[in-house]
Amino acid sequence: MRNTFVDCLIKRARYDDRIFLITPDVGFSVLERFADEFPDRYLNVGIAEQNAVGVAAGLALSGKRPYVYSMVPFVTMRCFEQVRVDVAYMKTNVVLAGIGGGLTYGPAGATHHAIEDIAIMRALPNMTICAPGDPIEARALMEQSFDHDGPIYIRLGRNGEPAIHGPDVKIEIGSSVKIADGDDLALITTGNTLELASRVIQAMQDRGRKATLISMPTIKPFDCDVIISLLDRGMPIVTLEEHTVIGGLGSAVAEIIAEYGKGVKFRRIGLPDEYSHTVGSQEYLRNHFGLNLERILEIIGGI
Repeated sequence: MRNTFVDCLIKRARYDDRIFLITPDVGFSVLERFADEFPDRYLNVGIAEQNAVGVAAGLALSGKRPYVYSMVPFVTMRCFEQVRVDVAYMKTNVVLAGIGGGLTYGPAGATHHAIEDIAIMRALPNMTICAPGDPIEARALMEQSFDHDGPIYIRLGRNGEPAIHGPDVKIEIGSSVKIADGDDLALITTGNTLELASRVIQAMQDRGRKATLISMPTIKPFDCDVIISLLDRGMPIVTLEEHTVIGGLGSAVAEIIAEYGKGVKFRRIGLPDEYSHTVGSQEYLRNHFGLNLERILEIIGGI
């Protein structure tokens, strides 16, 4: 996804001189292509995340379209006051691109894990939140971000994610994408668990159960209509995300279920409400917290 992000930015910057890229000393081996081609529109402000966001807001208020690129915790939490006041409150056209959603930076420890970022950003008025699950979603959301009115937080994974969608899929900010259709259960996922969710659906099919799979590349604004349509069908709903179960995708779906007034079987699958005191690869930590195919199938089997 990171290469997709840079590819889209370079392509747009070649004919749109409003595009700026700002980094607080992150992105080596990824951002050089942009820096080499547009040195006057690339700013490395050093390890000063608050300053990066403040500079981006100033550029946006001057008519530019700045993108701030850093690891998720450092583009959302370390500079949260600047994001809240300079970006969200002032509704500036700033895009915050966070890399390493969830447990991507597993070996770096809890300071680099991104398990509560969606919950924090969901609470900000005016903030649009996108969490692409594959390069197809990332490209579509990036292309729409260039003309979007107001701030966006884009939660990216890493490089090398497989393409789940076909080339003709329609992806729009604020809309979900149905990947598979079935009546036994609806599995809703967002961001870097899309590939895992696809494997879950295939495993269920191999066991004789046919499920609906829905990708939510946008968390805010949320596609409430698709949830309501599932409720009207009376389908059990399961959410899957690499984020704490508090405040993220599962909470957004739960809010709709509670307010709509139709009860269905519902389960949130995500990370527990705790920080990791274990380090290891993303896959290792997923297994540590039960965010793997076997455990998910076990949970779904009881629904």
